Amino acid sequence: MVATPAAAYQAGSGSALAVDTAFYDRLREGGGRSLVDRIEVPIRSGRAWTVPAGSVFRIITPEGPQVGDLNLWNRHNPREQFWASRTRQLQRAHVSIHDRLWSTLPYLRPMTTIIDDSLAHYGVDADGGRLHDLLGTRCDPYVNRLLTGEDFDFHCHSNLLRAVLPYGLDERDVHDVLNVFQCTGLNASDQYFMKASPARPGDYLEFFAEIDLLCALSACPGGDLSVPLWGPEAGDPLQVCRPLAVEVYRLEPALLEGWSAPELPDYRGRHGMAAPSIDWARRKAEGLR
Repeated sequence: MVATPAAAYQAGSGSALAVDTAFYDRLREGGGRSLVDRIEVPIRSGRAWTVPAGSVFRIITPEGPQVGDLNLWNRHNPREQFWASRTRQLQRAHVSIHDRLWSTLPYLRPMTTIIDDSLAHYGVDADGGRLHDLLGTRCDPYVNRLLTGEDFDFHCHSNLLRAVLPYGLDERDVHDVLNVFQCTGLNASDQYFMKASPARPGDYLEFFAEIDLLCALSACPGGDLSVPLWGPEAGDPLQVCRPLAVEVYRLEPALLEGWSAPELPDYRGRHGMAAPSIDWARRKAEGLR
């Protein structure tokens, strides 16, 4: 049997990648929380909401399978936003319980930690599909015009844009997403595929807010992705579009004992901009970095 290569990114002692699983498992047990908000996300629309640090929010499929595209920002500094590609490297290409969603440079810290997933049992299907995807990104009207030559305004990119406009953000702030409840993988030609979401009525993905968050969610206009969106078999997926819901919970202070919001990275360099000239060839010959 060929050995599986080790993960490239591995946690050192005290790293934020070394999750205190006992703490998050205690939060998942569900006691000591109270519902403070419920947001309905109608089909082919988007909604935004805020979550204080130390709270929990849950994304739900109330009527059955439906894909949702999630964006995150620091509530007080939208330049700090969710970084899908680095999360894919630090965690996995498809995330679940105990995985974290990380923010962009120069902030680079956990924005949320996933604490519960009603579909965690799904694993890998016969086609290599997995859930809660970081491989792809949001559908958008620009790619749609590229592929079809037509305009359609209700893509996830557009839904997210409309959702965050009241918060003072604009199209430049919409970024790569976590595709919640979306089943994807890579085929034998190393090409991205999407297949029908297996979510059932009441399935959910639950997050702990590590910092104060502004969140936005699009109920994907592709619905559960059981109908191809492009190509010779493409059809109108309106009949497989369903709403999403979000619940926000306040946690009892006792549950948060020992927890604190993650600090910003303690990088104190200047990216070499003020460094003295370095003879790299000499340092390499001496076996130095």
